[in-house]
Amino acid sequence: MFVRKKKNRSGTTSVVVAEKRKGAFRELKTIGISKDKNEIEKLILEGKKWISTYLGEQDIFDQSNHEVEEKQVTEYLISNIENILLNGTRLILDQAYQAIGFNAIEDDILRYLVVARLSQPMSKAATVDYLQSYFDEDVQLHKIYRYLDKLYNTQQEEIQRISVEHTKKILGDNIGLMFYDVTTLYFETDDVDELREKGFSKDGKYAQPQVVLGLLVSKDGYPLSYSIFNGSQYEGRTMLPIVEDFVKRFNLDDFVIVADSGLMSKQNIALLESGGYKYIIGARIKNEIEAVKRWILSSEKHDGEFNECRKDGVRLIVGYSEKRAKKDKYNRDKGIKRLEKAYKSGKLTKENINRRGYNKFLEISDKQLR
Repeated sequence: MFVRKKKNRSGTTSVVVAEKRKGAFRELKTIGISKDKNEIEKLILEGKKWISTYLGEQDIFDQSNHEVEEKQVTEYLISNIENILLNGTRLILDQAYQAIGFNAIEDDILRYLVVARLSQPMSKAATVDYLQSYFDEDVQLHKIYRYLDKLYNTQQEEIQRISVEHTKKILGDNIGLMFYDVTTLYFETDDVDELREKGFSKDGKYAQPQVVLGLLVSKDGYPLSYSIFNGSQYEGRTMLPIVEDFVKRFNLDDFVIVADSGLMSKQNIALLESGGYKYIIGARIKNEIEAVKRWILSSEKHDGEFNECRKDGVRLIVGYSEKRAKKDKYNRDKGIKRLEKAYKSGKLTKENINRRGYNKFLEISDKQLR
């Protein structure tokens, strides 16, 4: 609410009290009309007094104090907003969703879940509240649970096809590199079944049942395929089934598989070789034979440069990074200080070393640390 001056055709100026609602001005009271400058100023003061007296408010456009004016204008506008929809992310994500081609799946719940998951990842129950509060979408929780069954049973293949086709389009119709990695997802329960089993947990939750999730992505991280294994499954045996299934379904013939050292096993290498796959797999220096270790450690080290040798017909490429070396040194020093502290308190065990990952740098021999 504010005092407004309005020019009339007759040359006079009307002084009115007005407010703005839904983009339109509405006059509440005419204070007076005059041609005289001094008289107009008096009418403006009367208008402010009217606002203060009858409505307990002040003129939010009082030009005598700009800082007060800005604060009051802001407070006034905010207090008169009836509803806010923070849907900027949805406007963007809806366009991306359609550009990828997911709109071919004629199910609005999928769109809601995708947008909500990217905007504010939460539980299904919290997602219902989020959609209502921010997007004004009334999606019932039981419909989301029913839709997840539908997604798994009838729509999963189509959604993956759309995703892969979009990825191929972005990458010039050539997947090129396929990166494979594994993680674990644990459950806050003690119950186990055929899928949820206890195993090696990447979250350190060894007491909880879990599942193993294998994910295949392209260059720049575009998702290609995934699969879930029981929680006790050794991760080294998860890669080839996913890769072979994906290659068969999408008829791929020119690609390179990239994986980390956790997948570096003689069996995996043999299977990759027998299948004619091109591959790059990370390796650990400590797992190499002594001759290779000596060659690696004696090689000149220059940041960003690589050396290579051949071992059993396989190329071994070794690179050096100053940034990584500094990071490893920092972690070693930090770990040693923690272990020294634990040793002095008498609480140092083998589990302390293994759980925090210090076994990358240390080993136990004859019950002594070295």
